[in-house]
Amino acid sequence: MSSTKATAQERNLAVFLDFENLALGFTGRKGSAFEIVPVLDRLLEKGKVLVKTAYADWGSFREYTKQLHEAGIELIEIPKRGMTGKNSADIRLCVDAMDLSYSKDHINTFVIVSGDSDFSPLVSKLKENGKHVIGLGMKGSTSKLLADNCDEFIYYEELTAGREPVTAVKGGKKIPAEKREAWFLLFDTIRALQRENYDVIYSSLVKDTMKRKRPSFSESSYGYRSFSELLEEAQEAGHIDLKTDERSGTYVVTKLKYGGGRRRRK
Repeated sequence: MSSTKATAQERNLAVFLDFENLALGFTGRKGSAFEIVPVLDRLLEKGKVLVKTAYADWGSFREYTKQLHEAGIELIEIPKRGMTGKNSADIRLCVDAMDLSYSKDHINTFVIVSGDSDFSPLVSKLKENGKHVIGLGMKGSTSKLLADNCDEFIYYEELTAGREPVTAVKGGKKIPAEKREAWFLLFDTIRALQRENYDVIYSSLVKDTMKRKRPSFSESSYGYRSFSELLEEAQEAGHIDLKTDERSGTYVVTKLKYGGGRRRRK
């Protein structure tokens, strides 16, 4: 692991997408296309995403540019080389990542979205500079060398598995229709924090992470006077367990009883 492993509370992320390599992983896959939303959702669970850049010869990937623009990702045009048929996206990505590593101390986590083993030296250099490095790619097109060299590696298929619409909630009271959006975001966020291995999940950490994932979130929009009231109602409905922290007097989430899949986002 990197010598300076940042926590989710203090991580500032820079995301670099080698889009051509990522697209190769979708070649031959039926009934599926790349979605950026689950990628960013997962990364926002880890910290603030401050830089989002994707590299490709975009004339070959026009069908993806709209969703990438809508996600606020900067698209860097890298024309293919006429002689080799390859492009220099990997070189430009490495140069930009290293420049950011040296010039922006507050960015402590770098995300390399690619499965190409050629990025292994970049990962090593970033770690040498004290950065936490997360890799993300397709299972069928990711080099084991790259995956093993990162501090963490996320497979895209794991992000999109189980994203069918939730039609029923087991083991607890029915969620009011007007509050489902808030409650499902709450459940997703608690699961994410559990996945990040937090020993103590404070209510403030839950709310901060929810706000990162959905900046427009406000408990008052769903009729709650406070975030604590939302948590209390979820506990009363039998979906979570809470306790009060003796030192701070704030709520701590001790258990998530609801384990349904994520809702599909339109």
